[in-house]
Amino acid sequence: MKISEVGFGGIPIIRLDMETAVKVLRRAYERGITFYDTANVYRDSEEKMGRALGGMRKKIVLATKTFQREGAKAMAHLENSLRMLKTDCIDLYQFHQVAQEKDLQAVTAPGGALEAAVRARKQGKIRFIGVTSHNLAMAVKLVKTGLFSTIQFPFNFIEDEPKVELHKEARKRGMGILGMKPFAGGVIDNAKLAIKFLRQHKDVLPLPGFDSVASVDEIVSFYEHANRVTKKDRELMDKYRAELGRQFCHRCEYCQPCPHGVMITPAMAYKIVASRMSPAVAVDFSRVMMESVKLCQECGECEERCPYELPVQEMLKANYDLYERHRSELK
Repeated sequence: MKISEVGFGGIPIIRLDMETAVKVLRRAYERGITFYDTANVYRDSEEKMGRALGGMRKKIVLATKTFQREGAKAMAHLENSLRMLKTDCIDLYQFHQVAQEKDLQAVTAPGGALEAAVRARKQGKIRFIGVTSHNLAMAVKLVKTGLFSTIQFPFNFIEDEPKVELHKEARKRGMGILGMKPFAGGVIDNAKLAIKFLRQHKDVLPLPGFDSVASVDEIVSFYEHANRVTKKDRELMDKYRAELGRQFCHRCEYCQPCPHGVMITPAMAYKIVASRMSPAVAVDFSRVMMESVKLCQECGECEERCPYELPVQEMLKANYDLYERHRSELK
């Protein structure tokens, strides 16, 4: 499949109303983006893409995903995706977040999702079958099975480990490589720097999310010039790495909704917010979400859902303690 150098990640448009989402999607198309990635679980993202891009179907590539591991349930998701996206064929159908051995066994078992997807491909409802993961060791294993046409995995200048083995193994097999989380879930707030890093890896398709026409124009504008990563750029990347480490919230929002009302995702970001604002501004800006942390019942649901296996409760507590310290200092 021939596609644009940068794709469109479908999560952020779930925050937009239908009219705004359609404008953003059509702006992306006007600016030359031809690859659109979404998922059944991304609320109304598929419906919005179908509404916006239905008339451009032959000129774009559509990718979606299912969390289902059983064949019948995965095909129910596929049929729904076809309806929402207003198409009779999905270009790339992906098994979503295959992160553990039990997921792979379930997908590939007799009567599993892979068997059903292969049948749907023969029927013309799917062109290619891919897989996504947030577990690096499992992603490498998935690539080595030879069962999939593409692998989608986080890739950015903070999480650059995939280039060591994952990307090499995928290249050996002629697989498409999709880079999710190009801004590390939003913690990289310098879009130009993030794209500069990614453009060094020409066979990796970045999938930034867009929530405004301006964000589309900004990202596409970076591709209008030759890519040059300077010494200053590398130093700034190193600074981000030092500040963030490896344990940070990627804002994928799989942990939500919290059954007790904790605003997990924004509360997980307090440390970053506080590092970029004065304590007074950070406390005022984050008050509602940080006060919600007190609602935590330590049920552990958030940690079970987190694809990065983060100690969410521990991190929330640390952020709340920092928030309380800042608040007491202001008094």
